[in-house]
Amino acid sequence: MIHKINIVDYGIGNLFSVRRALEVCCKKTLVVSGKTQDILSSDLLILPGVGAFGDAIKELQKKDLIHPITKHVRNGKPILGICLGMQLLATSSEEFGSHDGLNFIPCIV
Repeated sequence: MIHKINIVDYGIGNLFSVRRALEVCCKKTLVVSGKTQDILSSDLLILPGVGAFGDAIKELQKKDLIHPITKHVRNGKPILGICLGMQLLATSSEEFGSHDGLNFIPCIV
């Protein structure tokens, strides 16, 4: 059962729009955070994103968020990628060069 939803804040994303949509349609605990503890304690992660794949994955690396996001998914908890966030779930991207993704979906974007 989903009780706590975390919109992952990694500096690249449409946080306000996603948060507002969830506030209107869902009565769950909603957090917007890029903190490891908030990611690991959430029942559902939402990974938004706007911009280029390479820039986004660099921000996730810089903020040390890849490990907690990966741990969340490996613990069998759901993740929803929105726009660029969905692309980041792929194995890699060829947008403006070659970039490794989170590798939850075996594909190249």
